[in-house]
Amino acid sequence: MSDKNPNGEGSNEPDHEEPIIRDKRRIDPETGEVRQPADAGSGTEGGSEGDTSDPDLAHEELVDVGPAESGGFESLLSDEDLDVLSGQSTADQLAAERLADLQRVTAEYANYRKRTEANREVERERVVGDTVKGLIPVLDDLDRAEKHGDLEEGSAFATIAAKLRGTIERLGLTAYGKPGDAFDPQIHEAIFQQPSPDVTVDTVADVVETGYQLGSTTVRVAKVVVAVPA
Repeated sequence: MSDKNPNGEGSNEPDHEEPIIRDKRRIDPETGEVRQPADAGSGTEGGSEGDTSDPDLAHEELVDVGPAESGGFESLLSDEDLDVLSGQSTADQLAAERLADLQRVTAEYANYRKRTEANREVERERVVGDTVKGLIPVLDDLDRAEKHGDLEEGSAFATIAAKLRGTIERLGLTAYGKPGDAFDPQIHEAIFQQPSPDVTVDTVADVVETGYQLGSTTVRVAKVVVAVPA
């Protein structure tokens, strides 16, 4: 039996149509440009996407190429990049926005560094201050020994005292308070006042306890005898 139909136009098997390929990618892979969306009511070729009423599509297979909304090549681009490609903004505008972002981040990082360095210095002074506070009584004993003549130059005791004082100074602790200094209630504690015709302003006449400062912090105020104008 012949496989041709009575008209002699091929097999009796139903013809298979080629599938229709619809490319929904937002970026044209050949030109690199952003495709403009089709009119809301027009749909795609051959009617709307879900329309099966068209008899011409009854035996057609619909194949989508690429994602319709997200993913693919366009997912790698930001909205600003897509605006540039679509012509809604210029490259200069995008560059200005990127520069402003960079300047803002740079300023934030600079402020962060300043805060970190300031906090580090404050923490360092606190730790060193806690350490040297325990050594201040030892320094007081050295001062008393020196006043009584127990720190004779060249003696072993004097050598040890000099090393200890040098170590304290390297940590940033400085001593203050000497006779003849102007009296300052912010850093001096007056334990006694004596009138004197030799001074015209309040002046430190004698130091009972030496004061110590660590950087801008007063670790201990100096206790002094104050000479006041008679």
